[in-house]
Amino acid sequence: MFRRRRWIVPAAVASLAIPTATFAQEAAPVATETITTQIDIIWLLIAAVLVFFMQAGFALVESGFTRSKNAANILMKNLMDFCVGTVLFFAIGFGLMYGASAGGFIGTDNFFLSDFSPATGSGKDWVGFFFQLVFAATAATIVSGAVAERFKFISYLIYSAVICGIVYPISGHWQWGGGWLFQLGFIDFAGSTIVHSVGGWAAVAGTILLGPRLGKFNKDGSSNVIPGHSLTLGVLGVFILWVGWFGFNPGSTLSGMNESIGYIAVTTNMAAAVGALSALITNWLITGHPDTAVASNGALAGLVAITAGCANVTPVGALFIGLLGGIIFVYGSIFLEKVLKLDDPVGAIPVHCFNGIFGTLAVGLFASPAVGGLTGMGDAAGLFYGGGLGLLGTQAIGVLAVGAWAFTTMFIVFYVLKKTLGIRVSEQEEIEGLDISEHDTVSYPEFGTPVAGVAGARSMMPELSSTK
Repeated sequence: MFRRRRWIVPAAVASLAIPTATFAQEAAPVATETITTQIDIIWLLIAAVLVFFMQAGFALVESGFTRSKNAANILMKNLMDFCVGTVLFFAIGFGLMYGASAGGFIGTDNFFLSDFSPATGSGKDWVGFFFQLVFAATAATIVSGAVAERFKFISYLIYSAVICGIVYPISGHWQWGGGWLFQLGFIDFAGSTIVHSVGGWAAVAGTILLGPRLGKFNKDGSSNVIPGHSLTLGVLGVFILWVGWFGFNPGSTLSGMNESIGYIAVTTNMAAAVGALSALITNWLITGHPDTAVASNGALAGLVAITAGCANVTPVGALFIGLLGGIIFVYGSIFLEKVLKLDDPVGAIPVHCFNGIFGTLAVGLFASPAVGGLTGMGDAAGLFYGGGLGLLGTQAIGVLAVGAWAFTTMFIVFYVLKKTLGIRVSEQEEIEGLDISEHDTVSYPEFGTPVAGVAGARSMMPELSSTK
C-alpha cells in the first residue's frame, strides 16, 4: 500500500515474543507479528509527528526571514497548508497517490479512505495515511516563503488545495505508489524530488508570474537587500526543521523494526552539518563576513540534498553531498537574483528546488551497493562505485519528469488565478503589509492593535498615516 521498502526484523527482537511461563493473572502471550506491527505503528506515528512539527519550523523560518508587517499572513498560510492539505489529501490525494495504479501513472481508488474499515482495517493503514499526509503538507508549504509579502491569501488557499490534492499525489504515485518511475529503478528514498522539488518548482512558477517585491530591484537591474525582522525566529525554525528531518528520513523506513534507522539518521545529520559549514565558508569568501542566515539555509540545503540518497550513500558520501549542497545554495541564490531576477525572500528555491535536483542526481554518483544491502534498498551502484552512468541517467529522467509536471501544472494554476482572482495584492496593500490588508491584524503589540478594520489598523500605525 505504501512506499516500497524491505523491512528488516532482528531475531533478537522477535525472540521477545516467545513466552517462558504464563500465570493465571497474566495476559495471554502476544504473537511476534502483533508485536512487530505495534512497534511499526508507534515508530511511524512518532516520525509523522516529527514531520508535522516541521510546519512550525517552516512558519518560523519564513516569518523570521521576512518583515514583521507580514508575519501573521505567513503564519496563516503555513497553518492553512496543513488544514487544507488534510481535507484534500484525505478526499482525493491519497487515492491518486496510493490507489490501484492505472498504467503506472495515477491511482484510481481509495478516495476518502473508502478501502479502510475502522472495524477490520489495520492500524498501520491509518498511521500510514497520516504519515503520507504530513509529507504532502511539507511540499505545499515550501511555496509560501518564496511568494511571501505579496501573494493574495484567497489565491494561496486554492494553490494549496491543488498541490495537495492533485499535483503532488500524481507525481508521488509514479514513485512511491509503485508507478512507472519506481519500475524504472529511480531512487528517491524520502523525497528530494518527490517532495522538495515539487514544492520548489511550484515556487519557481509562482515567483515568475508574481514578480518581485516593491523595492527589491532597481531600474539598473541591481538588487537591494530586504532584511527579515527576526533572525532569532528564523534560526530557531531551522533547528526545528533539522529535528523534524529525523522523522522525515529515518521515518521513511516505515518500520520501527528496520535496523537502518540509526544509519539514516547519521547520513542525514552529516549532510546538514556540512551543508551549513560549506554555505558559511563559501559566502564568507564572497562577502568577507560570516552570515548566520546563509549558514542556516545551508543546513537546510544539505538536508534536502541528502533526502533522496540517505539510505544509499556512505557517511563520506553524505559529507560530500552536504558540502556541495551548501555551495549550490549560495551560488544558486546569486543566480536566482542576479541572473533570473526572481525574488525569493527566504531562499526556498535554492534550498528545495536546486538542492532537490542535485540530491536526486547525487544518488547516481554516490550510491553504494554495500549501503543499499544494509538498508534494504538493493544493490544499485552510482558512478563513483563502479555503476557507470545507468543509475545517473535514471535519476535524471525522474528529475526531468517530475520537474516538468510540477512546473507546468502549477504555472497553469497560477496563471489562471492571476487572470481571474488575481495573485498579487495592490501596491498600497503591499506597503501597508499583508497582516493589515489581508487579515486586519498586526503581529506585535508595539505596532498597535486594529480597532476598526483596515483604516483603524492604519490609524494605529503612524508610519503608515501618510499612505492613506
